[in-house]
Amino acid sequence: MSNLSLQLGSARESFVITKIEVDKTITLRHTVLWPHKPISYVRLPEDDMGHHYATFSSESSIAPLAVISVFLEQPPGIHEPELSELNGKPAARFRKFACQPEYQGQGIGTSLLRHAFEAARAELACAVIWCDARVETKGWYERRGMRAFGNTFFKGDIEYVKMLSVL
Repeated sequence: MSNLSLQLGSARESFVITKIEVDKTITLRHTVLWPHKPISYVRLPEDDMGHHYATFSSESSIAPLAVISVFLEQPPGIHEPELSELNGKPAARFRKFACQPEYQGQGIGTSLLRHAFEAARAELACAVIWCDARVETKGWYERRGMRAFGNTFFKGDIEYVKMLSVL
């Protein structure tokens, strides 16, 4: 568990990042990522094997403000010469990263992402973490130290790019 304090507007608020059960991620995943799909769409077959983290207000642990799920999974082949030494290194993939819209842009997601990176490094002994990111969020991930690799692709009508970071 991690504690953090962030300035939100004119007030300083305290938050807690903690490991949670997958079922506590589903509602926020659905609301933020795929609201027009059935709720079952955001439940992954491998969810029971994942490590799930959430940020809660220190005043309430009922509904998470942000969630992220981390899985041990190798990235698909990395063909960029400057990244080729990462092939075969222990790796984690994060998926279903979502933050309540009213809390976006305030550091909560960034703090949770950093926590996931540290958990992948320290708890899962990974050297690399990666994800499939919506192309419109690529810059956000780059500002947090990730870089794109491979070609863009589509899930439905949404364009994605693979992103990674060395831990």
